[in-house]
Amino acid sequence: MIKGVEPVIVLGLQDHNLNEIENAYPDTKLTARGSVLKITGSSEDVDAIKGIINDLIDLADRQGSISEDDLQTILTLKKSDPEANVPKFLESDIILKTFTGETVRAKTPGQRKIVEATAQNDITFAIGPAGTGKTYTSVALAVRALKERAVKKIVLCRPAVEAGESLGFLPGGLREKIDPYLRPLYDSLEEMIDYETLELNMAKNTIEIAPLAYMRGRTLNNAFVILDEAQNATKMQMKMFLTRLGINSRAIITGDITQTDLPSRQKSGLISVQNILDGIKGIQFVYLDQQDVVRHRIIREIISAYEKYEEKQ
Repeated sequence: MIKGVEPVIVLGLQDHNLNEIENAYPDTKLTARGSVLKITGSSEDVDAIKGIINDLIDLADRQGSISEDDLQTILTLKKSDPEANVPKFLESDIILKTFTGETVRAKTPGQRKIVEATAQNDITFAIGPAGTGKTYTSVALAVRALKERAVKKIVLCRPAVEAGESLGFLPGGLREKIDPYLRPLYDSLEEMIDYETLELNMAKNTIEIAPLAYMRGRTLNNAFVILDEAQNATKMQMKMFLTRLGINSRAIITGDITQTDLPSRQKSGLISVQNILDGIKGIQFVYLDQQDVVRHRIIREIISAYEKYEEKQ
C-alpha cells in the first residue's frame, strides 16, 4: 500500500518506475492497482523491492518528485547493499548545485568513494568502466573547490590519442583537431557553470582545458587538476603529469584500463602506476565496476557481457 503521497510519483508515468524495478529484479513481477502494489517473486527479492518502494515513498514525501537519477541511485544502492540508508545517502552526498539549481551528488558507492578519497588525499585514481561517472564526479569536485576558493584554478587535460583517426587528416587547425578529444570535459563543465561565467573563467585561465602534452614543464600550484582517459597516457606521460602537482593542489586521474587506444607496443601508464605508487601516503586508488554505471541500465549489461567474453578468450 502506497500511503501519504500520490501513487503516480512512486510508480512513475505509465508505471515507468515499476518497469525499471522489474528490469533490476528480472525474476519478479510488480502489479499496481491504484495505491495497492502486488509483488511476486522470491522472498529475498520481495523484501528488497519493499525496501525500494519505501525509499521511493520517503523521497516523494520529502521532495515531491522522483527523478530518473534518484530512481537509478536507489536501485544501485539497494542492489549492492540491501540495508543501505538511501535518504541519508542522498542528503549527505551532495557535491554542488548547478547554475540551474540542480543537485549534483555521488549517485553510487563508487562515486562516494571518489568524493571521500579526494577529501583525504592529494592524488586520487578513479579506475572503472565507461558510464560510471568518473569524469563527471571529478569535474563536480573541481568546480566545488573553485567556488569555495579552496583552489585558484581548475586544469583539465586528456591525452590526444589517435583512436581510429589520424589528427593530420582531421579538418581545421590545431585547436579544431584537438577539441573533439576534450569535448567531454567541456560537456561536464557546461552542465555546472553558466555559459558566460565559463567563458570568462576560461579567458582568464581560471579554468583551463588542454591536451596532456601541454602540461610538460609546468608547475601547478593552488590548482585542482584532472587527467581524464588516463589509460591512454604512456608511462612517461603519467610520470610527467604526476610531477606537475604543486603546493596546495589536488589531482584526480580517471580511466578505464580495459579501453586503451595506445599502440600495442606501448604500455598504459595507468596500468603500471597501480604497482609503482601502491602504498604511498596521500595517494588512493578507487575502483568502480558495473554496479556504479549511471547511464542507461543496458550499459551495465553490456559491460558485464564484455567481461564474460574476455574471460573466455
